[in-house]
Amino acid sequence: VQLVESGGGSVQPGGSLRLSCAASGFTFSFSRYDMTWYRQAPGKERELVADITSAGGSTNYADFVKGRFTISRDNAKNTVYLQMNSLRPEDAAVYYCKARSWLETRDYWGQGTQVTVSS
Repeated sequence: VQLVESGGGSVQPGGSLRLSCAASGFTFSFSRYDMTWYRQAPGKERELVADITSAGGSTNYADFVKGRFTISRDNAKNTVYLQMNSLRPEDAAVYYCKARSWLETRDYWGQGTQVTVSS
């Protein structure tokens, strides 16, 4: 099983990035997994950013990204996305994706992608 995040980089405040998380090797169809984006800044705990249900019918966002970030998924491509707009310096962190299914007893994590926001 592999989750590979990409799309991170360095942007100025107010800029945008689109993160991707590509999944492969799952026991079950990707469409059976709820997907979540987390982030972790230096010296801080990992925090939930946004999640999306397996069928994509429901999304949830942390208050600090509501109205700025959008999570989506393409089950045909086994990929989940995080569109990040109006980025702020406090959004700088390593962003991770996680997969979870009620069919399995464990979660799967990617290695993370770095997002830097500075002028």
